[in-house]
Amino acid sequence: MPTGRILLAAALSLACGSAALAAEVTQTAEIKASPEKVWAASAKDFCGIGQFHPAIEKCTLSEGGKKRTLSLKGGGEIVETQTAEKAGHSYSYVIDESPLPVADYKATFALKGHGDATTITWTAAFKPKGADEAAAKKVIEGIFSSGLAALQAKF
Repeated sequence: MPTGRILLAAALSLACGSAALAAEVTQTAEIKASPEKVWAASAKDFCGIGQFHPAIEKCTLSEGGKKRTLSLKGGGEIVETQTAEKAGHSYSYVIDESPLPVADYKATFALKGHGDATTITWTAAFKPKGADEAAAKKVIEGIFSSGLAALQAKF
């Protein structure tokens, strides 16, 4: 096989495999309340996270409620854009700017349940930036677990 074809095959292999290099974090929490009550306390608008997450000092909406700026306790800001909101208590978003060690961050916050039982699933996929994968995952896991624990404590 000529060298050019070998290099092209290697480049294509790397390009196709790069999506698999994304790190993923998923956490769930059970709450003894209806999905409607949990949704109202957590995500009735895109800034709902500011009502329960202990790391957030203030949340400001812009661009018709589709962009949020999270001012963090202790300093720093995270700017996120909502990419989808689905009927049935779910929304997805991306991080536009942040001090977190992640790039190409995409996440979904979803509730499922009925009666007085709700399961929250918070999931994210991203590429580590400025840190190894284990360190980046630990940061996101900490954000998710502290937020979910605070939301559980509200009920």
